Amino acid sequence: MHPTYAYPKSRFEPTVLVDLNAKAERERLSKSALKGFFRLVAAWNLRDDDARELLGGLSSSAYYEWKKNPERVLEVDRITRISYLLGIYKALHILYGDKLADEWVSLPNTNQIFGGRTPLAHMLGGGLLAMQTTRQLLDARRGGL
Repeated sequence: MHPTYAYPKSRFEPTVLVDLNAKAERERLSKSALKGFFRLVAAWNLRDDDARELLGGLSSSAYYEWKKNPERVLEVDRITRISYLLGIYKALHILYGDKLADEWVSLPNTNQIFGGRTPLAHMLGGGLLAMQTTRQLLDARRGGL
């Protein structure tokens, strides 16, 4: 008879994934996501054009309407973008003091991912995948991965 092996039970609760395809989940998260995004825009001192591009190319009129009234349901792409950006913001504030954390995205970076450009330029040029890569880099630096 062979012994039976099993993975040890984790002391951590399993992570419940949010289904962003479910409209009810997006309704629940959208307003706070937008409020957090606009606070991040202010903290990072972003130009409106750059903020609109980080949202996936939002028009000026829609951007100002969203800023004035965040009561709306975001699409999966936009809520995912905001999630990455807020994760980047949080990781930066864990890794660095507030001043450097808020300036980091606008400083030239010699990491090969950025190639001397600013992380902001990298994310503006590379969109969602560049945001994901930047988030993964920072999570790895803080020991989150």
